[in-house]
Amino acid sequence: MVAAALVCRTLSLVKDLVEQIQMRMLILQKIKKKVEYLILNQLRMFSPEKLWYIDQMVKVLSEAGNYVKDEVWHALIVVITNAPNLHGYTVRALYKAVQKSSEQETLVRVAVWCIGEYGEMLVGNAGMLDVEDPITVTEAEAVDLVETAIKCHTSDLTTQAICLVALLKLSSRYPSCAKRINDIVLHQKGSLVLELQQRAIEFNSIIGKHGKIRSALVERMPVLDEATYSGRRAGSVPAVVSTSLGTQPKMSNGVAKPTSAPLVDLLDLSSDDVQTPSSSGGDFLHDLLGVDLSPASPGTNNKAPKNGTDALLDLLSVGAPTAQSSSSMLDMLSSEQDNKRSEGLLDNFASLSTSSAHSSSAVSSSSMMDLLDGFGTSSSVPVAETSGPSYPSVVAFESGSLKVTFNFSKEPGNPQTTTIEAQFVNKSPDIYSNFVFQAAVPKFLQLHLEPASGSTLPASGKGSITQKLKVSNSQHGKKSLVMRVRINYKAKDKDVLEDGQISNFPHGL
Repeated sequence: MVAAALVCRTLSLVKDLVEQIQMRMLILQKIKKKVEYLILNQLRMFSPEKLWYIDQMVKVLSEAGNYVKDEVWHALIVVITNAPNLHGYTVRALYKAVQKSSEQETLVRVAVWCIGEYGEMLVGNAGMLDVEDPITVTEAEAVDLVETAIKCHTSDLTTQAICLVALLKLSSRYPSCAKRINDIVLHQKGSLVLELQQRAIEFNSIIGKHGKIRSALVERMPVLDEATYSGRRAGSVPAVVSTSLGTQPKMSNGVAKPTSAPLVDLLDLSSDDVQTPSSSGGDFLHDLLGVDLSPASPGTNNKAPKNGTDALLDLLSVGAPTAQSSSSMLDMLSSEQDNKRSEGLLDNFASLSTSSAHSSSAVSSSSMMDLLDGFGTSSSVPVAETSGPSYPSVVAFESGSLKVTFNFSKEPGNPQTTTIEAQFVNKSPDIYSNFVFQAAVPKFLQLHLEPASGSTLPASGKGSITQKLKVSNSQHGKKSLVMRVRINYKAKDKDVLEDGQISNFPHGL
């Protein structure tokens, strides 16, 4: 009995000690996160210059990168993009930091992102400052770092997605390593994560089959607007983001056209739905990577399935379009049933006479003539079936040197699909060569681009290029069409880029 009582007292004492230790650890964790947040917030608010802020942030990420919240490194990337004179210094500082602290995952994310954007500056020691010493980094060593990060067993989905995008960009910046990079990307086709599989297939297609447009797709990201990022964190995102400092040219639909909008804005598919503020930074990652990293909710079975063909597939005409949403199918089935009922009633009326004919007009006088004609002996001439409703042409895009006109048509019985014929006219006295038109649409739309009629646009409006687009609207009757376009061409041996958003589509498309 004494021994049993002693054992019970001992176990009770151990339980109390363990609970106290766990409580202390939880309190320390909360204190660490609170102190870390306060320190980083003070760094951001009272930093004397961006160079000092970047140096301090690299130190913090090297020491406590695993405890840093997503908002912190998101804000650091925004600061880096707003300091073009420090791009070379930053990518070299992060590369050296990762060599010493590769276990800090947040540090690895920021370093890999910067290597993907400014990899040529890392290898070429471009943008050297007086306070730093030159380092020797080869293209293969830079790819080694990204490959190690993507294959590390502790890397999560966010880190692997950043590595995939960085590899795609390095395939253009490091041509000598393109084959090796493609092999690394192909390895991700066997990933257990569906999102990574899909991205690997798309990126492999870009690297292997679309070399002509790859440089345009992976060009360096422009400045990220700090006010926009702050607004997204607060839950109020501006409708139009400006990335230039001067006056912007106006599009025909009244939307200001950025002079150098980022590719992520072209491929950002989150504009069709109102985003709610999230502390996880999913919106920022979606803009940054074009990858949807939000986990699927178990209670969302009533929503439309996610499109398997994303913007890059639409942009490159790779893959097959996915099925329409269940609501659209129900609407189509119900409309077909109504049509069958109407046809049955008309057949009953027509049985009164073999010479009667159906009329497509809903005017009362025409209906009365059809009823009377059923009792007569003369045969009426059948009315030709219409080819679908007509829509006015619109000037979808217009700048000082280029005009784009959209003509619309629909096939009878398929109101969800719209065929758009785009006509491009060059208003300048210079000939445009290597003309490429790209477009992206929100999630509820499916886009297919057919080959253009040519790649050379004559000068002074003496000719044009035409290209057909097919757009399927799964929310037909509920949401209007919207499209983001990007036009690349060469004028006077210089590459020119024009882009913007088109939202002045006719009603009913």
